[in-house]
Amino acid sequence: MSARSLIEARLTATTKTHEGRGTEQCPLALPHRVVLPSPVVARIRIGIDVGGSGVKGALVDTDAGKVISERVRFDTPRPATPDAIASAVRQVVETLGGEGPIGIGFPAVVKEGLVSSASNIDPSFIGVDAVTLFSGVTGREVTVINDADAAGLGESRFGEARNAAGTVIMLTFGTGIGSAMLIDGKLVPNVELGQIELGGVRPAEIRFSAKAMKLENLEWSEWGARANEFVSHVNKVFSPNLIVVGGGVVTKWESFASAFDPLVPVVPAALGKNAGIIGAATLVAGLSSD
Repeated sequence: MSARSLIEARLTATTKTHEGRGTEQCPLALPHRVVLPSPVVARIRIGIDVGGSGVKGALVDTDAGKVISERVRFDTPRPATPDAIASAVRQVVETLGGEGPIGIGFPAVVKEGLVSSASNIDPSFIGVDAVTLFSGVTGREVTVINDADAAGLGESRFGEARNAAGTVIMLTFGTGIGSAMLIDGKLVPNVELGQIELGGVRPAEIRFSAKAMKLENLEWSEWGARANEFVSHVNKVFSPNLIVVGGGVVTKWESFASAFDPLVPVVPAALGKNAGIIGAATLVAGLSSD
């Protein structure tokens, strides 16, 4: 029997034995100021990661930083217009069910809910209020940030970057290259390193993304050499304390990790390909489910 159950049982027995005698006459009664602890209730939220190739989501225990449901995925529609993406987001939410607010990582610069870029989505998204769009189709309160920023927050709170001091950069390799920068755990939003010029290519993600590997039919070792070139350049410019690599490629880490310069502080995302989903869910962890 737990301590709580034992105390409650003793109180019940004492109350029956001393019925009508008052608290002072019941030697086993607890002082009225003592409050028995309530059971901990996990804050379960939906996290959604909108990517260039897929719209993914799951239920997340935001206290533990863990996905607790099946990972739902729908192909990113082409063209990736606001209405089409909104429909995919609605499908994810309807499949997962649950209740309460939703956190969404979105593949664009997002400022106060407004979409300001469109590298891997339809240009018609620029200027769209993503919060209004997604809350309208889901009927839920919604928070939207850049997808790589969401992944960076996930790693900062529950993964490799947890309690990391100084500058941490997260790079997500997928359809493009997303990036998140944190300084002493605080996010510097919308840092788009995939848009830089490198090796005469701008944006660099055209050559260095995971999509480029597929389009050019590269081996993992060949792509790893490219990834090392990009990561080493980022390291040279920012001198971060840690670089975390995420995105879909992280599931194949052992296939290309040896290509990285051993002097560069690079590690795979501890949350794997779910970093963006978990990070997005934590954005709304403290919001009411009512």
